Amino acid sequence: MSAAADPGPALLPPPRQANLGRARVALPAGGPEIVVESGHRPEGYRLRTGTEGVRISASDQTGVARARATLAQLQDGSSVVEADVTDWPDFTVRGLMLDISRDKVPSMDTLRWLVDVMAAWKLNHLELYTEHTYAYPGHDEVWRNASPMTAAEVEELDGYCAERHVELTANQNCLGHMERWLAHERYRPLAVAPAGWPDHLGLLHHPTTMDPSNPAALELTRSLLAELLPRMRSRRAHVGLDEPWELPPERAGDYGAYISALRAAPELADHEMLVWGDIVALHPELAPGLPPGVTVCEWGYEADHPFADRCRTLADAGRPFWVCPGTSSWDSLLGRWSNARENCLAAATEGLAHGAGGYLVTDWGDNGHLQPLPVSLPGLAAAAAAAWNAPAAADADFSGAVAAVLGSAPAARALLRMGDAHLAVRPQVQNFAAVVVHLIYPRLRVGQGLTEGLDAAQLDAYEDVISGALPALRDLGEGSRAGPVGPEMALVADIARLAVADARGRLAGDGSLRSVDEAVRRHLADTADALAAAHVELWTARNRPGGREDSADHLRHLAACYRAGEAAEFVPAWQFPL
Repeated sequence: MSAAADPGPALLPPPRQANLGRARVALPAGGPEIVVESGHRPEGYRLRTGTEGVRISASDQTGVARARATLAQLQDGSSVVEADVTDWPDFTVRGLMLDISRDKVPSMDTLRWLVDVMAAWKLNHLELYTEHTYAYPGHDEVWRNASPMTAAEVEELDGYCAERHVELTANQNCLGHMERWLAHERYRPLAVAPAGWPDHLGLLHHPTTMDPSNPAALELTRSLLAELLPRMRSRRAHVGLDEPWELPPERAGDYGAYISALRAAPELADHEMLVWGDIVALHPELAPGLPPGVTVCEWGYEADHPFADRCRTLADAGRPFWVCPGTSSWDSLLGRWSNARENCLAAATEGLAHGAGGYLVTDWGDNGHLQPLPVSLPGLAAAAAAAWNAPAAADADFSGAVAAVLGSAPAARALLRMGDAHLAVRPQVQNFAAVVVHLIYPRLRVGQGLTEGLDAAQLDAYEDVISGALPALRDLGEGSRAGPVGPEMALVADIARLAVADARGRLAGDGSLRSVDEAVRRHLADTADALAAAHVELWTARNRPGGREDSADHLRHLAACYRAGEAAEFVPAWQFPL
């Protein structure tokens, strides 16, 4: 049997035009010849390697940096594949938004590592999604336990990004998702519903949204932007404004007025203002009236998200817009790899077809941010490929690209396999892996509602995928170039197995937690407590200590439910009693 053909280097994102030979040539001791000349597209370059040497030509140093990223992927030690590559991106802005407000605030080392991965994959824009995790002067009760980013750290990261031709842009939510502020008496009067609000089922929720018609809310927002924006050289600012849950539909006009007032604020005078697009999608009548200088970020995280219709509406209204898919990591534990790939490609395809000005992939941390950072790598790779060269992204070598980051081809293949473990389960839940739903919402009955059709055989298949993939990831150990990937994936696999054991116990009864055998519940409780302790121990390998206990409390809450035999929804320790 002949050996398998060498697939060659994994180039991610896939270049526009690439002729690769099979021969390798020595990399010149002095590095490549650099020629800066006109005629290349923005960030475009030509890279030639051969017996006559290595030559990079580009119009500016950003193009040179992109060529060097490709050269690094062609390189193996002191030799490089013989190649002639001509390349340029589809989207001018190709970004990542990282959630640093759902418990995990990464260490500076983690952020620098992530920026290096972004630069290697030719992403050029980074946003750190902030609710309460910046050390705003005079507001320390909001952030004192969060280990927030400081002004000095943001400025340092901004410089690190700039050296790698990555734009660091502020992302501070300024209307909804302000629960960490509104939990304090000082800020609660700013809320639409200071005492809490009922959902469509009559369940009472804590306040999350500031009242857009309250001048004090705008004053607070302006003060936050006045502090944060000068820390970065970017002339863009993302002000959020998504999911103002308490704001009734008939107040859409107040929402539009708030956008206009914020756009007119002096703090944003020289900035492009980015806003999430969900409310504009629900109220398309708002789109034509948005003021100049507002860019709508159309987000959606499923493979079938209607990017075509949403983009067409914005384009027809003459609004500048970006497309924003997701890594599909959150509320999944192990990821939803195929969904992420298809979601990212659809966003790029429809964004290009309708004139989107940018591409921003999101990586959220809902419900305790239990998934480790490596789970997001495949989705980030898919976004990098789609944003640079959408037509070729479907055939990109994602496994090879992730292997270059992890330092192991078997581990990369295992990570992608594990990312599709959820497909072994018949119910597919929007924005979730179905196996995780009852861990987050313990009152839900397994096998009914969202998880109707789930059975023991599917749980067996799900566990089989995990068991087959985990050894290659464990082999990375703690010395991986990408950090403690092995211990992280072993821990999250154990949390996934807790979900399976919980589901098995419920399926043996009527689907409720109460119906689980008492001995099984005791075992589940002990397991959940042990996992919470392991989660705490591993946390600071990548993250700051703030938020650690809040995240672990999700697992401790499960343990308490198991012991009591009563399911209750999780309420964070920092919330006030309703």
